Amino acid sequence: MNICIVGTGYVGLVTGACLAEYGMNLICVDNDSPKIDLLRQGRVTIHEPGLEDLVVKNMREGRLSFSTSIEEGVGSSLVVFIAVGTPSCDDGSADLKFVEEVAKEIARYMDGYKVLAVKSTIPVGTCRHLKQVIKDHQVRPIPFDIVSNPEFQREGSAIEDFMRPDRVTIGAESEQAIAIMKDIYSALYLIETPFVITSLETAEMIKYAANAFLATKVSFINEIANLCETMGADVHHVARAMGLDGRIGKKFLHPGPGFGGSCFPKDTRALSRMAREKGYSFKILDAVIAVNEEQRKRMILKIVEKVGDLRGKTIGILGLSFKPNTDDIRESSSIVIIQGLLEKGANVKAFDPAAMEEAKAILPEIEYGKDAYDVVRGADALVLATEWNQFRRLDLQRIKELLKSPVFIDLRNVYDPDQMKRLGFDYSGVGR
Repeated sequence: MNICIVGTGYVGLVTGACLAEYGMNLICVDNDSPKIDLLRQGRVTIHEPGLEDLVVKNMREGRLSFSTSIEEGVGSSLVVFIAVGTPSCDDGSADLKFVEEVAKEIARYMDGYKVLAVKSTIPVGTCRHLKQVIKDHQVRPIPFDIVSNPEFQREGSAIEDFMRPDRVTIGAESEQAIAIMKDIYSALYLIETPFVITSLETAEMIKYAANAFLATKVSFINEIANLCETMGADVHHVARAMGLDGRIGKKFLHPGPGFGGSCFPKDTRALSRMAREKGYSFKILDAVIAVNEEQRKRMILKIVEKVGDLRGKTIGILGLSFKPNTDDIRESSSIVIIQGLLEKGANVKAFDPAAMEEAKAILPEIEYGKDAYDVVRGADALVLATEWNQFRRLDLQRIKELLKSPVFIDLRNVYDPDQMKRLGFDYSGVGR
């Protein structure tokens, strides 16, 4: 099967590489010419473990190609995936301009029956809207079907999530389109992946509902962590006991500085906005968003409590990306915390294994270290903000010797409080 994917960000590029690995012919299209030039050389512009190897392999075997021509992609393909961004508007709603532009372009170059599968996260009702946009911009009436096929890929684990998903969601009104989409994902039948076949609107809602619930778990455990600090309890033991309950599950019960990234903040705001537009107040979700924003402020206060007046003090920060195994700093709690520290007069020196180039564009005023120990040297305190594996087994004696004072603020609860105190650190975690 010949497939076109419009958009070569996280979702589009992972989808293209993985479908090519399934044996299909993929052309990935983007209007960013420099990015396409790099991809044609086998150079991936995002940090995602295993992705570059998969891209190079499938290019070499002739199943994966890249182009700036949407006409070429649409003309050669039966199925066209839309995988462009839907960033937040100032009012929290999803900005659909990129999706609509792509839909108009697809309509212009459509030369026969196509299935248009929307991977982008879009508000409920958008697929139906796009269907009319395409009809309005076709040169002549040509039959097509539109499908909502939301993605559930975690940055840092995107390939595994695509190859071994918890489920595949297909929202469609046409049996022909459903059959074609099932054929695309037929390799997943071998591992008995559940398929959810539903309406357009329901598939669109499934994506938002899933992300909103996971964000709720994060904010909930952060609230519990804050209570634990005031009551002398240990949130790690609380979270472990909660997670052992099969009705709750252990995932996303990890206290810290709050959720970030390209999905949770954007999607929670968009769902809350959708609710308000329908006259409904989504009180739980609004609280989740507020708690997350407040949690970042609490982390800044935690640093102030340990260090005192920050003016002229140097704070070392380990981790800039919103999570490990990615260079994505969008809505990163670490970035927000650094900005708060700078406002209070602190000097900041930071290190991240992957995200420093991205951070330099928005934080040019801070110093960037060559490794974790370079960041620590002469600092008044060390803050562990992102739990990269290489930060989990630091040489703590060396860290203590390099710090001006042995203040270690662990926003990811990587280290054991008792051990840190035995080593002579003035240690602080979250909810412990």
